[in-house]
Amino acid sequence: MGGAAAAAAVLVVLWLAVAAAGAGAGERPSEVSIGALYTYDSVIGRAAGLAIELAVGDVNADRTVLAGTTLSLISQDTNCSGFLGTIEALQLMEKNVVAVIGPQSSGIGHVISHVVNELHVPLLSFAATDPTLSASEYPYFLRSTMSDYFQMHAVASIVDYYQWKEVTAIFVDDDYGRGAVAALSDALALSRARISYKAAIPPNSNAATINDVLFRANMMESRVFVVHVNPDAGMRIFSIANKLRMMDSGYVWIVTDWLAAVMDSSMSGDLKTMSYMQGLIVLRQHFPDSETKREFISKWNNVARNRSIASGLNSYGFYAYDSVWIVARAIDQLLDNGEEINFSADPRLHDSMNSTLRLSALKLFDSGEQLLQQLLLTNFTGLTGQLQFDSDRNLVRPAYDILNIGGSVPHLIGYWSNYSGLSVAAPEILYEKQPNTSTSAQRLKNVVWPGHSASKPKGWVFPNNGQPLRVGVPNKPSFKELVSRDTGPDNVTGYCIEIFNAAIKLLPYPVPCQFIVIGDGLKNPNYDDIINMVAANSLDAAVGDFAIVRNRTKIAEFSQPYIESGLVIVVPVKEASSSAWAFLKPFTLEMWCVTGVLFIFVGIVVWILEHRTNEEFRGSPRRQMITIFWFSFSTMFFAHRQNTVSALGRFVLIIWLFVVLIINSSYTASLTSILTVQQLATGITGLDSLLSSALPIGYQAGKFTRNYLIEELNVPESHLVPLNTIDEYADALNRGPKDGGVAAIVDEMPYIEIFLSYHCNFRIVGQEFTKEGWGFAFQRDSPLAADMSTAILQLSESGQLQRIHDEWFSRSSCSSDDSEMGATRLGLGSFWGLFLMCALICVFALVMFFARVCWQYSKYSGSEEPDEPKDDSAGTAEIAAEAVAEMQRRRPKRLGSFKELMQFVDKKEEEVRKSMKRRPSEKDNQGVGSSDAQSVA
Repeated sequence: MGGAAAAAAVLVVLWLAVAAAGAGAGERPSEVSIGALYTYDSVIGRAAGLAIELAVGDVNADRTVLAGTTLSLISQDTNCSGFLGTIEALQLMEKNVVAVIGPQSSGIGHVISHVVNELHVPLLSFAATDPTLSASEYPYFLRSTMSDYFQMHAVASIVDYYQWKEVTAIFVDDDYGRGAVAALSDALALSRARISYKAAIPPNSNAATINDVLFRANMMESRVFVVHVNPDAGMRIFSIANKLRMMDSGYVWIVTDWLAAVMDSSMSGDLKTMSYMQGLIVLRQHFPDSETKREFISKWNNVARNRSIASGLNSYGFYAYDSVWIVARAIDQLLDNGEEINFSADPRLHDSMNSTLRLSALKLFDSGEQLLQQLLLTNFTGLTGQLQFDSDRNLVRPAYDILNIGGSVPHLIGYWSNYSGLSVAAPEILYEKQPNTSTSAQRLKNVVWPGHSASKPKGWVFPNNGQPLRVGVPNKPSFKELVSRDTGPDNVTGYCIEIFNAAIKLLPYPVPCQFIVIGDGLKNPNYDDIINMVAANSLDAAVGDFAIVRNRTKIAEFSQPYIESGLVIVVPVKEASSSAWAFLKPFTLEMWCVTGVLFIFVGIVVWILEHRTNEEFRGSPRRQMITIFWFSFSTMFFAHRQNTVSALGRFVLIIWLFVVLIINSSYTASLTSILTVQQLATGITGLDSLLSSALPIGYQAGKFTRNYLIEELNVPESHLVPLNTIDEYADALNRGPKDGGVAAIVDEMPYIEIFLSYHCNFRIVGQEFTKEGWGFAFQRDSPLAADMSTAILQLSESGQLQRIHDEWFSRSSCSSDDSEMGATRLGLGSFWGLFLMCALICVFALVMFFARVCWQYSKYSGSEEPDEPKDDSAGTAEIAAEAVAEMQRRRPKRLGSFKELMQFVDKKEEEVRKSMKRRPSEKDNQGVGSSDAQSVA
């Protein structure tokens, strides 16, 4: 018993030791401190401060999280100051906090992130939205709200949805503002839009400074303003803009989520500036509705009412509340993994002599790296929705509500999410479907714009800064109908200038223009150089006979074409010399031969079909040959005397007369053309013959034609001759290749129309081999190009565009019909289908005819001709006997020789029919005689 008791005592001691060791290993700290950095007296701070307190209380009341450990909160006021905020943040680091909720400011976030990187204290910000606070530079910085990277993509989607191309960015000039504007610029570039002007407002600016910034912004061309400033100072912008009449119709204001926070935080009736914020489009972070969210709102409002907090709850309060829970769950998981909360001194931080900074008080959090990893593994549903970090440490599923202020309250007009873009359906509904970011799927509800307008603003006006539009105009020595210098007020005139002025007058805003003449008037300026001046901002626009071609559209923006154009070939012509054999030219030799053979063939076919039934096609062989030839060729003039009586003959003749009609008409038209046409002097009939001839080619100097011939058609540069004036055109063509001239000129149709109106001994050959038009050139992505295109279409629909064309191109021009250019002889290829049809019908008629003849011949030759009757003096018995013997001896004859068949064919149809009718009766008579003979015998 004693031994057993001793053994039991030893076991108890061992069990207690193991239990004590286990209790020591799993012991949790009684309290863990976290910090909070925000500005107490601010729109965001008033909502976030109370939310953080409520979250800490809820965590401590929940026994499933940090069981046995109390979460302690230490808050520091950053006082809306970068310097003071940084000092407060350093003081917070001295108090051994394991994580910090905040800061509220992006600027302070940049500074403090360097500190927490060294101390290994995770920084979880609920309001620092600057996209440049990246994980690569600040690994211990986490953003528990949505980055402005996504918000600026939402703004860009709205801009693209309404097809605006330029915006003015109004932003606070600090890290928060500059980072967001950089993200906006990148987002707009994806849809070929841009920030045309950046209106930076210095922090803590007074009303005079803001007024000056807005005034300069209003002088610019863009009327789409994107406002991204701090909530506490941003409201002054709209009151000042209202005084500057920038809240009237025609303006567009897109405001980021700071304004939604201000509106949510303002109690009913407190927002006095709502009257001059009508028509604004406002973004607000989107949270899915839930019972937990509604309970929190009720709880927050009750506590705020009891504390007399004169501010409402905004979206940043929700993010602050969720941030506490993210940290609490991560700490709980850290402790569950057996990690301890310990701090150690950093040997790199020590106090210098005579220094009172106490840098040694800043401790290194030993488990900071492990806590950071637990934070990155966060995955639960909070008040703001799914709380989970992606690979870039951003919250998943970013989304925004899009509001429109109309009346006393904002109205929801749609949503934006990174999943499906713009939509009128809530993002949580779209998450259950396949993503669809196509243009047709992007939708928003109707918007009330500033000035209570229901129509979408253009988003652009001519800049109101007193500078006229610098318009470059080419000065050419010829083709004055298009563009020329003038002594009038515009100093230029011409067809292109009149269209430009007419389109400018249709714009809904005034556009003063200053025409700048380019060129000395002695030779053509290079048109590509003028377009390059527009691209280089030396000119605002280029007006004249500028073709819209590929290389120019890469550097400039062109309007809708106001005239169609294309390259054509002009050659000299000469009068055709007639000859004694000109009447043979309409048809080729093959055509004449086949036509003659077909005439004879049809004559033979008709003769065969008519020979047995028609006396006019019978007679001696000589007469029949004459009939065949006469009938054949007399049908050419519809003068044949012979009538056709057979059905097949008439059918063939009808078809043949139709063929003859076509041949006669074609011959007549071709002969008329040949006898009156002008012949080409060089033999060039089109582009192919021009390129294969290797002869000199003229082109208008300065135009795109030269590059097109070299680069696209591979014409050697040595074969090209630059020309400047109409007289040079005529002289070069008249001299020809042999005398130092050109064989042809390649130029655009409008120029050729003017040239031919002065010189009638030249003609266009072939077809236009390019299709382009003339338009007005503007700087890249200039909204004026789209407005001018609309004006040109309006001119076209009203008929004014055509009237202007007729006024400037009223000079009578020479005929340039291609049908007069070297008439083409008609060949067999144009008629082979007709001839084939006629031949097949003739063959078909012959087959039917001979089938019928063979059938008749088989009936006709079924038995021989009956014998002559015997003498009546012979005895009846003898006659009967001979008849029986004859019948036994006789057999049906088979088809005779070809000669006999031809003799049968030559028989008249009437004779054949009579013979075939007589045969059955004779056979019947013979049968009766035989029967009588047998009976007598």
